[in-house]
Amino acid sequence: MTDLTLTGHDQRAVAGMKTAVARNQAFAAAGGHDGASLFPALGLLVVTCLDARVDPARILDLDLGEALVIRNNGGRVTPQLINDLAYVSQLAETARPEGPLFEVAVIHHTQCGAARLADDAFRRRYAERIGANESTLRDYAILDPATTVIEDVHRLLRSDAISPRVTVSGHTYDVATGLLQTVIPAAARAA
Repeated sequence: MTDLTLTGHDQRAVAGMKTAVARNQAFAAAGGHDGASLFPALGLLVVTCLDARVDPARILDLDLGEALVIRNNGGRVTPQLINDLAYVSQLAETARPEGPLFEVAVIHHTQCGAARLADDAFRRRYAERIGANESTLRDYAILDPATTVIEDVHRLLRSDAISPRVTVSGHTYDVATGLLQTVIPAAARAA
């Protein structure tokens, strides 16, 4: 039989989820989910970091159903993210055979933990942990969010998997000031 005794840290984590579940019950009881649509009301898909300080619902004041959100380490455009965007594009094209689909807003932020991917020792240990090629991980480091967001917007605009009916923009978010700055306005991939 396995000992399921929780440590102090584990107890705090469980208490955190209990709090979240109670909040969800209040949300559901108040009908907060009513009227939400699969397709975003603002025509927006946000790509950003999983950092707790960069919650798009909070920093962009989004309501449920206004935007699709993809969060990953650094908000970087990876092959998996491109596949996810291609899937969403395919769904949208099926539902809307003509006209623009949505804008992908890529947001990178200051003080990002993805900067650690520039550290050789950290990157090597992380690559070993996930069974990845260490040399490719260096490309996902964020030392200058304005530079990396430009790279990622261009990566999306060059991808044949992204519909030319999707526009892509790039932004930086300063965690110290709470301000978002547009680095690249929305543009579409050439058809």
